[in-house]
Amino acid sequence: MEGGVRETRGLGGSRSSGRLWGWGGAGFWGGPSSWGGSQYLGGDGTVRGTSGFGGVWGAVLGLGEPRDSGGAGFWGTWGFRRGPRTLGVLPPPPPVWESKSFAVGMFLGRLNTEQVFPYPSVLSEEQEQTLQELVGPLTRFFEEVNNPARNDELEQVEDATMQGLKEMGAFGLQVPPEMGGLGLSNTQYARLVEIVGQHDLGVGITLGAHQSIGFKGLLLYGTPAQKKKYLPRLATGETVAAFCLTEPGSGSDAASIRTRAQPSPCGTFYTLDGSKIWISNGGLAEIFTVFAKTPLRDEGTGETKEKITAFIVERGFGGVTRRRWGSGRPTRQRFTSRGCGSQPRTSWGCLGGGFKVAMNILNNGRFGMAAAMAGTMRGVLAKAVEHAANRTQFGDKIHNFGVIQEKLARMALLQYVTESMAYMISANMDQGATDFQIEAAISKIFGSVRDPGVGGGGGGGRRRGGAGFGNPPRGVWGCPGGVSP
Repeated sequence: MEGGVRETRGLGGSRSSGRLWGWGGAGFWGGPSSWGGSQYLGGDGTVRGTSGFGGVWGAVLGLGEPRDSGGAGFWGTWGFRRGPRTLGVLPPPPPVWESKSFAVGMFLGRLNTEQVFPYPSVLSEEQEQTLQELVGPLTRFFEEVNNPARNDELEQVEDATMQGLKEMGAFGLQVPPEMGGLGLSNTQYARLVEIVGQHDLGVGITLGAHQSIGFKGLLLYGTPAQKKKYLPRLATGETVAAFCLTEPGSGSDAASIRTRAQPSPCGTFYTLDGSKIWISNGGLAEIFTVFAKTPLRDEGTGETKEKITAFIVERGFGGVTRRRWGSGRPTRQRFTSRGCGSQPRTSWGCLGGGFKVAMNILNNGRFGMAAAMAGTMRGVLAKAVEHAANRTQFGDKIHNFGVIQEKLARMALLQYVTESMAYMISANMDQGATDFQIEAAISKIFGSVRDPGVGGGGGGGRRRGGAGFGNPPRGVWGCPGGVSP
């Protein structure tokens, strides 16, 4: 391409062939002037376009025909002129990653529909068949074996239910088959979790806390040696896992945790000190995912800073105490570590990378909660419909009242939305999407609404067994828009 490049300097613009063009901009041979912008010449010397702050000015005030104006440019940066040399071209900017997430796009003022329309469907014929082979037995198990009322009375899942779930492989739904699990996709997992949530959300949380967050870090970040050591036992339910992040002074502000992990002088292990609360499965678990701050030296400044690291902690390491935290199902514990030793090989990811590990574990697990809540909402809705069809007030069945019909319709609508979000997220994850954290958070919160759904049974809906609504654990309800006393 014919032409040349030279840099212009100062506010006086640039001089080309003895003529001054522009103010603070670039001068061009035979082209229009540009105020603070630049123009591009083709090999034949014609102006191909202008760019910069004053691109329009160059097109209107300059000689020749108006040219297209570009975007934001620079004040007096580059001037192009014809000559025997090759036209210089600035290197292209590095590629900019753009999220395909629908929710992220909304925050940025864009409408990204790729992950929404058409609604994603990812299961192959073989996966569909595998799923159907699991759905029937799991449904019958909860209808014939599991006793939610008995679980509530015991404030834990009955041994018969736990043993049956282990035999069905429910503790290792997404563990690879070579490690003893079923190796299900996210969408298959969501479907089974929905069934569990429909019949007994307390059992669903026990299973979810175990695999959605309890050992999810092993699946995402574990080394081959760590996976070989822990996953087979976790997949069979021989060992139960729990997730330990929240502390008395650190809830949503996860970066402010105070649990410390100090390396030993010999460098062979870490000593963890601190307390964690609200640990689902805390009374059952033998393996914990624990987050603690470790001292790390900044190679650039030489300063020592504390950053979060993820650790695998076994109850058998010693120094771990626990006590019940809260009531009802699932069991929640307060976890206290005083002088608990953890070997370096039991950390995940790089030292200091624990915050990212924690966030990715939670992001990957939230869609499962949405699926479970969709199932719970479906179950509560079915019982609300049954209650409305059989209860008489003012001499008529209450399902004949318009206000009751409206509430039932709203409950059905919200259940459908929650279910749709859960399967949209799981399908996009199966297709390789990585930017789904906002959708996952929205779906989890949207489905976790409590009080209105209990209203379907009036005061009876607030007691165990009342109006048939007592199966979900107390304080966890998933169906907004209850019916009527």
